[in-house]
Amino acid sequence: MTISPIAETAAPAQPTGPAGGSAPKISTDYQMFLKMLTAQMKNQDPLNPIDSTDYATQLATFSGVEQQVKTNDLLTALTGQMGITGMGQLASWVGMEARAVAAVPYQGQPVTLYPAPAQGADRAMLVAYDSRGQEASREEIPVSADPVRWTGTTATGGQALPGSYSFRLESYTAGKLVANDGVEVYSRIREARLGDKGAVLLLDGGGTVAASDIKALRP
Repeated sequence: MTISPIAETAAPAQPTGPAGGSAPKISTDYQMFLKMLTAQMKNQDPLNPIDSTDYATQLATFSGVEQQVKTNDLLTALTGQMGITGMGQLASWVGMEARAVAAVPYQGQPVTLYPAPAQGADRAMLVAYDSRGQEASREEIPVSADPVRWTGTTATGGQALPGSYSFRLESYTAGKLVANDGVEVYSRIREARLGDKGAVLLLDGGGTVAASDIKALRP
């Protein structure tokens, strides 16, 4: 292989208002609390009435809980809205090229890679893997963060078949392997998705990468 250094299913919704045929749960609970409080007042011992301070304390406690529930609901709604807003921003990334550790399609044209050797390494080995995870080529490259081009030449002098490839950089110090890191590459963004762990981008190579792992963007 020739390597050449180069310059740079959701749950059914519950009715929450008159349109749904019933009041919100917190409102229903509050009405029930008032009925119970009224019944308590009506049935108290007239010779030993409950202190009015106790009524005020009960009412204040319930009102505080009600407000906290409403606040939590509001925060949940705002969080969801922020997620939608973030997706709107990510939508503008579709069609651009993102730089990240990811698989990239190879169609016979050189692929530009951005290695990052471990600090103190005195030797660096670039390893390419095909879509099955099989090693396709292995070649020593300069111990430098300068970008290099992978031409697809295999160790036997043949040419790698078209497909999706990923790359790792083995860093050595005094003959000992000290790091084995993924290599960054530019790949075009095909789609933006919102997953359980945040925004995810689908790339041309078929792989996915978290939006937070993108190091750079270009048209």
